[in-house]
Amino acid sequence: MRYAVIGAGLAGLTCAYELSRADEGAVVEVFEAADRIGGKLFTVPFECGPVDMGAEAFVGRGEHPVDFFKELGLADRLVFPSSLRSLLYTGGAAVELPRGTMMGIPASGEGVREIVGAEAAARIDAEAAADPIPWEVGAEVNVGALVRGRYGDEVADRCVSALLGGVYSCGADDLGLRATVPALAEAMDALARRGEPVRLSAAVREALDNRSGGTLDKPMFATFEGGYAELYEALAERAERARIYVDAFVAGVRRQGAGFALKGAGEGVYDRVILATPAPTTALLLGEVAPSAAVALREVRLASSAVVGMRFDSAEGLPENSGVLVASDEPGLRAKAFTLSSRKWPHLGRRGGAVVRASFGRLGQDELVRAEEDDLVDYALDDLRAVTGFDGRAAGPGEIFVQRWFGGLPCYGDGHLDTVARVRAALAEEPGVEATGAWAGGVGVPAVIEDARAAAGRVQQEQR
Repeated sequence: MRYAVIGAGLAGLTCAYELSRADEGAVVEVFEAADRIGGKLFTVPFECGPVDMGAEAFVGRGEHPVDFFKELGLADRLVFPSSLRSLLYTGGAAVELPRGTMMGIPASGEGVREIVGAEAAARIDAEAAADPIPWEVGAEVNVGALVRGRYGDEVADRCVSALLGGVYSCGADDLGLRATVPALAEAMDALARRGEPVRLSAAVREALDNRSGGTLDKPMFATFEGGYAELYEALAERAERARIYVDAFVAGVRRQGAGFALKGAGEGVYDRVILATPAPTTALLLGEVAPSAAVALREVRLASSAVVGMRFDSAEGLPENSGVLVASDEPGLRAKAFTLSSRKWPHLGRRGGAVVRASFGRLGQDELVRAEEDDLVDYALDDLRAVTGFDGRAAGPGEIFVQRWFGGLPCYGDGHLDTVARVRAALAEEPGVEATGAWAGGVGVPAVIEDARAAAGRVQQEQR
Protein backbone atom coordinates (compact mmCIF):
# COMPACT_ATOMS: atom_id res chain seq x y z
CA MET A 1 0.00 0.00 0.00
CA ARG A 2 1.44 3.39 -1.06
CA TYR A 3 0.57 6.40 1.07
CA ALA A 4 1.25 10.05 0.33
CA VAL A 5 1.23 12.44 3.27
CA ILE A 6 1.32 16.11 2.35
CA GLY A 7 2.81 18.23 5.11
CA ALA A 8 5.58 17.38 7.60
CA GLY A 9 4.34 19.34 10.56
CA LEU A 10 3.18 17.60 13.72
CA ALA A 11 0.03 16.21 12.07
CA GLY A 12 1.81 14.89 8.98
CA LEU A 13 4.67 13.33 10.91
CA THR A 14 2.22 11.68 13.30
CA CYS A 15 0.34 10.21 10.33
CA ALA A 16 3.59 8.94 8.81
CA TYR A 17 4.57 7.33 12.10
CA GLU A 18 1.18 5.67 12.55
CA LEU A 19 1.07 4.33 8.98
CA SER A 20 4.63 3.07 9.19
CA ARG A 21 4.04 1.38 12.53
CA ALA A 22 0.72 -0.27 11.69
CA ASP A 23 1.33 -1.48 8.12
CA GLU A 24 4.45 -3.59 7.56
CA GLY A 25 3.94 -3.39 3.82
CA ALA A 26 3.47 0.37 3.80
CA VAL A 27 5.37 2.68 1.52
CA VAL A 28 4.93 6.15 2.98
CA GLU A 29 6.14 9.31 1.29
CA VAL A 30 5.87 12.66 3.06
CA PHE A 31 6.08 15.91 1.11
CA GLU A 32 6.88 19.18 2.85
CA ALA A 33 6.91 22.48 0.94
CA ALA A 34 9.18 24.22 3.48
CA ASP A 35 12.88 23.51 3.98
CA ARG A 36 12.39 21.91 7.39
CA ILE A 37 10.09 19.53 9.22
CA GLY A 38 8.05 20.45 12.28
CA GLY A 39 5.61 22.98 10.86
CA LYS A 40 4.44 25.37 13.57
CA LEU A 41 6.72 23.64 16.05
CA PHE A 42 10.14 25.23 15.75
CA THR A 43 13.05 24.87 18.15
CA VAL A 44 15.84 27.42 17.66
CA PRO A 45 19.42 26.67 18.79
CA PHE A 46 20.25 29.65 20.98
CA GLU A 47 23.80 29.72 22.37
CA CYS A 48 22.44 28.87 25.81
CA GLY A 49 20.52 25.88 24.41
CA PRO A 50 17.38 25.11 22.39
CA VAL A 51 14.39 27.46 22.74
CA ASP A 52 10.97 26.99 21.14
CA MET A 53 9.78 29.83 18.91
CA GLY A 54 6.42 28.22 18.21
CA ALA A 55 4.32 26.27 20.69
CA GLU A 56 6.24 25.90 23.96
CA ALA A 57 4.05 23.66 26.12
CA PHE A 58 1.25 21.14 26.00
CA VAL A 59 -1.61 20.43 28.36
CA GLY A 60 -0.80 17.08 29.93
CA ARG A 61 -3.96 16.71 31.99
CA GLY A 62 -4.99 13.49 30.19
CA GLU A 63 -3.03 10.28 29.85
CA HIS A 64 -3.08 10.05 26.04
CA PRO A 65 -0.35 12.54 25.10
CA VAL A 66 2.04 11.30 27.77
CA ASP A 67 1.44 7.67 26.76
CA PHE A 68 2.19 8.60 23.16
CA PHE A 69 5.43 10.32 24.15
CA LYS A 70 6.42 7.26 26.17
CA GLU A 71 5.81 5.16 23.06
CA LEU A 72 8.24 7.41 21.22
CA GLY A 73 10.86 6.98 23.95
CA LEU A 74 10.54 10.56 25.17
CA ALA A 75 9.16 10.02 28.66
CA ASP A 76 12.42 10.95 30.36
CA ARG A 77 12.65 14.16 28.32
CA LEU A 78 9.52 15.74 29.76
CA VAL A 79 10.00 18.77 32.00
CA PHE A 80 7.48 20.83 33.94
CA PRO A 81 6.98 24.52 34.71
CA SER A 82 7.66 26.33 37.95
CA SER A 83 4.83 27.29 40.25
CA LEU A 84 5.20 31.00 39.48
CA ARG A 85 1.99 32.85 38.58
CA SER A 86 1.30 34.86 35.45
CA LEU A 87 0.40 38.55 35.42
CA LEU A 88 -2.21 40.53 33.53
CA TYR A 89 -1.31 44.03 32.40
CA THR A 90 -4.37 46.27 32.37
CA GLY A 91 -5.08 49.87 33.30
CA GLY A 92 -1.39 50.68 33.16
CA ALA A 93 -0.45 48.15 35.86
CA ALA A 94 0.43 44.47 36.17
CA VAL A 95 -1.79 42.44 38.50
CA GLU A 96 -1.95 38.75 39.23
CA LEU A 97 -3.95 36.77 36.71
CA PRO A 98 -7.27 36.05 38.40
CA ARG A 99 -7.87 32.57 39.74
CA GLY A 100 -11.14 30.70 39.44
CA THR A 101 -12.04 31.56 35.84
CA MET A 102 -12.65 29.63 32.65
CA MET A 103 -10.26 31.28 30.18
CA GLY A 104 -10.80 34.57 31.98
CA ILE A 105 -14.58 34.17 32.41
CA PRO A 106 -15.31 34.46 36.16
CA ALA A 107 -18.08 32.96 38.27
CA SER A 108 -18.24 36.06 40.48
CA GLY A 109 -16.91 39.59 40.56
CA GLU A 110 -14.72 39.07 43.61
CA GLY A 111 -11.59 37.80 41.87
CA VAL A 112 -11.65 40.31 39.01
CA ARG A 113 -12.75 43.49 40.82
CA GLU A 114 -9.25 44.96 40.69
CA ILE A 115 -9.16 44.39 36.94
CA VAL A 116 -12.62 45.37 35.75
CA GLY A 117 -13.69 47.85 38.42
CA ALA A 118 -16.41 47.84 41.08
CA GLU A 119 -19.29 48.54 38.69
CA ALA A 120 -18.42 45.69 36.34
CA ALA A 121 -17.81 43.36 39.30
CA ALA A 122 -21.29 44.18 40.62
CA ARG A 123 -22.77 43.38 37.22
CA ILE A 124 -21.07 39.98 37.27
CA ASP A 125 -22.57 39.20 40.68
CA ALA A 126 -26.00 40.44 39.58
CA GLU A 127 -25.96 38.03 36.62
CA ALA A 128 -26.83 35.18 39.01
CA ALA A 129 -30.33 36.65 39.31
CA ALA A 130 -30.71 37.88 35.73
CA ASP A 131 -33.02 36.32 33.17
CA PRO A 132 -31.71 32.90 32.12
CA ILE A 133 -29.96 32.37 28.80
CA PRO A 134 -32.31 30.70 26.26
CA TRP A 135 -29.95 27.76 25.80
CA GLU A 136 -30.38 24.66 23.64
CA VAL A 137 -28.23 21.63 24.35
CA GLY A 138 -25.43 21.46 21.80
CA ALA A 139 -25.72 25.14 20.88
CA GLU A 140 -22.74 27.26 19.88
CA VAL A 141 -22.39 30.96 20.63
CA ASN A 142 -19.84 33.70 20.12
CA VAL A 143 -17.68 34.07 23.23
CA GLY A 144 -17.47 37.86 23.03
CA ALA A 145 -21.20 38.32 22.51
CA LEU A 146 -21.98 36.01 25.44
CA VAL A 147 -19.56 37.65 27.87
CA ARG A 148 -20.38 41.23 26.84
CA GLY A 149 -24.11 40.55 27.09
CA ARG A 150 -23.94 38.95 30.54
CA TYR A 151 -20.94 40.66 32.18
CA GLY A 152 -19.96 43.70 30.10
CA ASP A 153 -17.13 44.87 27.88
CA GLU A 154 -14.53 45.13 30.64
CA VAL A 155 -14.52 41.38 31.26
CA ALA A 156 -14.41 40.56 27.56
CA ASP A 157 -11.56 42.96 26.75
CA ARG A 158 -9.42 42.82 29.86
CA CYS A 159 -9.77 39.21 30.96
CA VAL A 160 -11.15 36.93 28.25
CA SER A 161 -9.48 38.36 25.14
CA ALA A 162 -6.16 38.49 26.96
CA LEU A 163 -6.24 34.77 27.74
CA LEU A 164 -7.78 33.62 24.47
CA GLY A 165 -5.46 35.87 22.47
CA GLY A 166 -2.45 34.08 23.92
CA VAL A 167 -3.79 30.69 22.89
CA TYR A 168 -5.71 31.33 19.67
CA SER A 169 -4.29 34.63 18.38
CA CYS A 170 -7.90 35.86 18.29
CA GLY A 171 -10.05 38.02 20.54
CA ALA A 172 -13.20 36.90 22.31
CA ASP A 173 -15.39 38.32 19.56
CA ASP A 174 -13.77 36.05 16.95
CA LEU A 175 -14.24 32.75 18.74
CA GLY A 176 -16.93 30.17 19.45
CA LEU A 177 -17.54 28.98 23.00
CA ARG A 178 -17.85 25.26 22.27
CA ALA A 179 -14.84 25.40 19.93
CA THR A 180 -12.54 27.10 22.45
CA VAL A 181 -13.94 26.64 25.98
CA PRO A 182 -15.81 23.35 25.53
CA ALA A 183 -16.01 22.61 29.26
CA LEU A 184 -18.08 25.76 29.75
CA ALA A 185 -20.43 24.91 26.87
CA GLU A 186 -20.85 21.43 28.33
CA ALA A 187 -21.67 22.93 31.74
CA MET A 188 -24.40 25.01 30.12
CA ASP A 189 -25.69 21.84 28.47
CA ALA A 190 -25.76 20.11 31.85
CA LEU A 191 -27.78 22.90 33.44
CA ALA A 192 -30.29 22.78 30.57
CA ARG A 193 -30.62 19.00 30.79
CA ARG A 194 -31.40 19.23 34.49
CA GLY A 195 -34.02 21.85 33.79
CA GLU A 196 -32.13 24.49 35.76
CA PRO A 197 -31.83 28.12 34.66
CA VAL A 198 -28.82 28.59 32.40
CA ARG A 199 -26.76 31.54 33.50
CA LEU A 200 -23.12 32.24 32.75
CA SER A 201 -22.02 32.48 36.36
CA ALA A 202 -23.69 29.17 37.24
CA ALA A 203 -22.12 27.46 34.23
CA VAL A 204 -18.64 28.77 35.08
CA ARG A 205 -19.05 27.55 38.66
CA GLU A 206 -20.13 24.10 37.47
CA ALA A 207 -17.27 23.88 34.97
CA LEU A 208 -14.76 24.85 37.63
CA ASP A 209 -16.15 22.22 39.99
CA ASN A 210 -15.72 19.60 37.28
CA ARG A 211 -12.25 20.69 36.26
CA SER A 212 -9.27 18.63 37.35
CA GLY A 213 -6.11 20.66 37.70
CA GLY A 214 -2.51 19.57 37.76
CA THR A 215 -0.85 17.95 40.76
CA LEU A 216 2.74 17.51 41.84
CA ASP A 217 2.71 14.05 40.28
CA LYS A 218 0.84 15.12 37.14
CA PRO A 219 1.35 18.82 36.42
CA MET A 220 -1.09 20.45 34.02
CA PHE A 221 1.56 21.60 31.55
CA ALA A 222 4.77 20.08 30.24
CA THR A 223 7.30 20.38 27.45
CA PHE A 224 10.53 18.74 26.30
CA GLU A 225 13.92 19.54 27.76
CA GLY A 226 15.41 19.99 24.31
CA GLY A 227 12.36 21.74 22.89
CA TYR A 228 9.73 20.40 20.53
CA ALA A 229 12.47 19.41 18.09
CA GLU A 230 12.78 16.29 20.23
CA LEU A 231 9.20 15.39 19.34
CA TYR A 232 9.18 16.12 15.63
CA GLU A 233 12.61 14.57 15.10
CA ALA A 234 11.59 11.45 17.05
CA LEU A 235 8.46 11.08 14.90
CA ALA A 236 10.55 11.35 11.74
CA GLU A 237 13.08 8.82 12.99
CA ARG A 238 10.49 6.34 14.26
CA ALA A 239 8.51 6.44 11.01
CA GLU A 240 10.86 3.79 9.68
CA ARG A 241 8.97 3.06 6.48
CA ALA A 242 8.52 6.70 5.57
CA ARG A 243 10.60 8.81 3.23
CA ILE A 244 10.38 12.52 3.98
CA TYR A 245 11.04 15.12 1.31
CA VAL A 246 11.49 18.81 2.15
CA ASP A 247 11.32 21.63 -0.41
CA ALA A 248 8.74 19.41 -2.09
CA PHE A 249 5.76 21.54 -3.10
CA VAL A 250 2.57 19.69 -4.03
CA ALA A 251 0.37 21.80 -6.29
CA GLY A 252 -2.62 19.50 -6.47
CA VAL A 253 -4.10 16.03 -6.08
CA ARG A 254 -6.05 14.20 -8.77
CA ARG A 255 -7.56 10.78 -9.09
CA GLN A 256 -5.78 8.34 -11.35
CA GLY A 257 -7.57 5.05 -11.72
CA ALA A 258 -8.25 3.67 -8.28
CA GLY A 259 -5.56 5.84 -6.73
CA PHE A 260 -4.14 9.35 -6.71
CA ALA A 261 -1.41 11.28 -8.45
CA LEU A 262 0.26 14.40 -7.08
CA LYS A 263 1.03 17.50 -9.09
CA GLY A 264 4.51 18.88 -8.60
CA ALA A 265 5.98 16.14 -6.41
CA GLY A 266 5.98 12.38 -6.04
CA GLU A 267 5.98 9.72 -8.68
CA GLY A 268 3.42 7.17 -9.74
CA VAL A 269 0.11 6.38 -8.15
CA TYR A 270 -0.67 6.42 -4.44
CA ASP A 271 -3.38 4.25 -2.94
CA ARG A 272 -4.15 6.71 -0.15
CA VAL A 273 -3.52 10.41 0.43
CA ILE A 274 -3.59 12.33 3.71
CA LEU A 275 -3.49 16.11 3.66
CA ALA A 276 -1.89 17.52 6.80
CA THR A 277 -1.77 21.15 5.74
CA PRO A 278 -3.42 24.45 6.82
CA ALA A 279 -7.07 24.89 5.88
CA PRO A 280 -6.58 27.12 2.79
CA THR A 281 -3.89 24.82 1.40
CA THR A 282 -6.04 21.77 2.09
CA ALA A 283 -8.97 23.44 0.32
CA LEU A 284 -6.79 24.08 -2.73
CA LEU A 285 -5.47 20.52 -2.83
CA LEU A 286 -8.94 19.00 -2.41
CA GLY A 287 -10.42 21.01 -5.27
CA GLU A 288 -10.49 18.11 -7.74
CA VAL A 289 -10.89 15.07 -5.50
CA ALA A 290 -13.30 16.40 -2.85
CA PRO A 291 -14.81 19.68 -4.07
CA SER A 292 -17.51 19.85 -1.38
CA ALA A 293 -14.90 19.55 1.36
CA ALA A 294 -12.81 22.22 -0.36
CA VAL A 295 -15.72 24.66 -0.43
CA ALA A 296 -16.38 24.18 3.29
CA LEU A 297 -12.70 24.62 4.21
CA ARG A 298 -12.49 27.97 2.45
CA GLU A 299 -14.60 29.40 5.27
CA VAL A 300 -11.79 28.91 7.81
CA ARG A 301 -9.99 32.17 8.62
CA LEU A 302 -6.37 32.21 9.74
CA ALA A 303 -4.67 34.41 12.32
CA SER A 304 -1.04 35.45 11.97
CA SER A 305 1.41 36.05 14.79
CA ALA A 306 5.04 36.78 15.49
CA VAL A 307 7.39 35.78 18.28
CA VAL A 308 10.49 37.75 19.27
CA GLY A 309 12.80 35.57 21.36
CA MET A 310 15.43 37.39 23.40
CA ARG A 311 18.25 36.14 25.60
CA PHE A 312 19.78 38.44 28.22
CA ASP A 313 22.93 37.78 30.24
CA SER A 314 21.14 38.71 33.46
CA ALA A 315 17.61 38.17 34.75
CA GLU A 316 17.96 40.91 37.37
CA GLY A 317 14.92 43.14 37.27
CA LEU A 318 12.55 40.64 35.69
CA PRO A 319 9.53 39.94 37.90
CA GLU A 320 9.27 36.57 39.61
CA ASN A 321 6.43 35.49 37.36
CA SER A 322 6.03 33.06 34.48
CA GLY A 323 4.63 35.58 32.02
CA VAL A 324 2.48 38.62 31.36
CA LEU A 325 -0.71 38.80 29.32
CA VAL A 326 -1.81 42.18 27.97
CA ALA A 327 -5.47 43.25 27.98
CA SER A 328 -6.76 43.81 24.45
CA ASP A 329 -8.03 47.30 25.28
CA GLU A 330 -4.71 48.48 26.72
CA PRO A 331 -3.59 51.57 24.76
CA GLY A 332 -0.08 52.18 23.50
CA LEU A 333 1.13 48.57 23.57
CA ARG A 334 1.61 46.25 20.62
CA ALA A 335 2.65 42.99 22.31
CA LYS A 336 -0.18 40.71 23.41
CA ALA A 337 1.91 38.63 25.83
CA PHE A 338 5.34 37.93 27.24
CA THR A 339 6.61 34.54 28.32
CA LEU A 340 9.35 34.91 30.91
CA SER A 341 10.69 31.57 29.77
CA SER A 342 13.63 31.25 32.15
CA ARG A 343 11.28 32.00 35.07
CA LYS A 344 8.55 29.68 33.80
CA TRP A 345 10.76 26.71 32.97
CA PRO A 346 13.38 25.69 35.56
CA HIS A 347 15.46 23.84 32.96
CA LEU A 348 15.86 27.12 31.05
CA GLY A 349 16.54 29.08 34.23
CA ARG A 350 19.41 26.77 35.12
CA ARG A 351 21.24 27.91 31.99
CA GLY A 352 21.72 31.36 33.54
CA GLY A 353 20.65 34.75 32.29
CA ALA A 354 17.13 35.24 31.03
CA VAL A 355 15.09 34.12 28.03
CA VAL A 356 11.99 36.15 27.17
CA ARG A 357 9.50 35.63 24.36
CA ALA A 358 7.35 38.52 23.16
CA SER A 359 4.22 37.58 21.21
CA PHE A 360 2.44 39.79 18.68
CA GLY A 361 -0.64 39.51 16.51
CA ARG A 362 -4.30 38.69 16.70
CA LEU A 363 -6.75 38.01 13.89
CA GLY A 364 -6.69 40.95 11.48
CA GLN A 365 -3.31 42.27 12.66
CA ASP A 366 -1.25 41.03 9.73
CA GLU A 367 0.24 44.51 9.25
CA LEU A 368 1.81 44.30 12.71
CA VAL A 369 3.18 40.82 12.00
CA ARG A 370 4.68 42.10 8.71
CA ALA A 371 6.51 44.96 10.43
CA GLU A 372 10.25 45.26 9.83
CA GLU A 373 12.31 42.97 12.02
CA ASP A 374 14.06 45.87 13.76
CA ASP A 375 10.67 47.43 14.50
CA LEU A 376 9.34 44.22 16.04
CA VAL A 377 12.40 44.00 18.25
CA ASP A 378 11.93 47.63 19.31
CA TYR A 379 8.25 46.97 20.08
CA ALA A 380 9.25 43.95 22.16
CA LEU A 381 11.84 45.86 24.18
CA ASP A 382 9.62 48.92 24.64
CA ASP A 383 6.60 46.93 25.76
CA LEU A 384 8.66 44.64 27.99
CA ARG A 385 9.93 47.68 29.86
CA ALA A 386 6.43 49.16 30.07
CA VAL A 387 4.78 46.06 31.54
CA THR A 388 7.60 44.71 33.74
CA GLY A 389 10.03 47.59 34.31
CA PHE A 390 12.86 45.45 32.90
CA ASP A 391 15.12 47.52 30.62
CA GLY A 392 16.21 45.04 27.97
CA ARG A 393 18.34 47.57 26.14
CA ALA A 394 20.35 48.33 29.27
CA ALA A 395 20.66 44.61 30.00
CA GLY A 396 21.91 44.10 26.46
CA PRO A 397 20.23 41.24 24.60
CA GLY A 398 22.88 38.67 23.72
CA GLU A 399 20.69 36.96 21.14
CA ILE A 400 17.49 37.82 19.31
CA PHE A 401 15.39 35.64 17.02
CA VAL A 402 12.27 36.80 15.19
CA GLN A 403 9.82 34.20 13.94
CA ARG A 404 6.68 35.09 12.00
CA TRP A 405 3.77 32.71 11.66
CA PHE A 406 1.66 33.87 8.73
CA GLY A 407 -1.67 32.09 8.95
CA GLY A 408 -0.30 30.14 11.87
CA LEU A 409 -3.59 29.37 13.59
CA PRO A 410 -7.12 28.78 12.34
CA CYS A 411 -9.78 30.97 13.88
CA TYR A 412 -12.17 28.77 15.86
CA GLY A 413 -15.23 30.93 15.33
CA ASP A 414 -18.78 30.08 16.33
CA GLY A 415 -19.28 28.31 12.97
CA HIS A 416 -15.99 26.40 13.03
CA LEU A 417 -17.23 23.11 14.45
CA ASP A 418 -20.01 23.02 11.87
CA THR A 419 -17.43 23.64 9.14
CA VAL A 420 -15.30 20.75 10.37
CA ALA A 421 -18.35 18.48 10.48
CA ARG A 422 -19.21 19.36 6.87
CA VAL A 423 -15.63 18.67 5.77
CA ARG A 424 -15.66 15.32 7.56
CA ALA A 425 -18.97 14.35 5.95
CA ALA A 426 -17.73 15.35 2.49
CA LEU A 427 -14.48 13.38 2.88
CA ALA A 428 -16.41 10.31 4.03
CA GLU A 429 -17.95 10.25 0.54
CA GLU A 430 -14.51 10.28 -1.11
CA PRO A 431 -12.65 7.02 -0.39
CA GLY A 432 -8.89 7.08 -0.10
CA VAL A 433 -8.39 10.69 0.90
CA GLU A 434 -8.20 12.15 4.41
CA ALA A 435 -7.33 15.50 5.96
CA THR A 436 -6.09 16.55 9.37
CA GLY A 437 -4.35 19.43 11.12
CA ALA A 438 -4.95 22.12 13.71
CA TRP A 439 -8.10 23.28 11.87
CA ALA A 440 -9.62 19.81 12.30
CA GLY A 441 -8.90 18.60 15.80
CA GLY A 442 -8.39 21.78 17.76
CA VAL A 443 -5.47 23.86 18.96
CA GLY A 444 -2.66 22.32 20.99
CA VAL A 445 -0.22 19.47 20.50
CA PRO A 446 -2.35 16.70 22.07
CA ALA A 447 -5.39 17.63 19.95
CA VAL A 448 -3.36 17.67 16.73
CA ILE A 449 -1.79 14.31 17.53
CA GLU A 450 -5.12 12.71 18.40
CA ASP A 451 -6.78 13.91 15.20
CA ALA A 452 -3.82 12.85 13.05
CA ARG A 453 -3.80 9.35 14.55
CA ALA A 454 -7.52 9.07 13.86
CA ALA A 455 -7.03 10.17 10.24
CA ALA A 456 -4.28 7.59 9.75
CA GLY A 457 -6.53 4.94 11.26
CA ARG A 458 -9.39 5.78 8.89
CA VAL A 459 -7.34 5.41 5.70
CA GLN A 460 -6.01 2.08 6.92
CA GLN A 461 -9.49 0.77 7.72
CA GLU A 462 -10.57 1.42 4.13
CA GLN A 463 -8.28 -1.31 2.84
CA ARG A 464 -9.63 -4.01 5.16
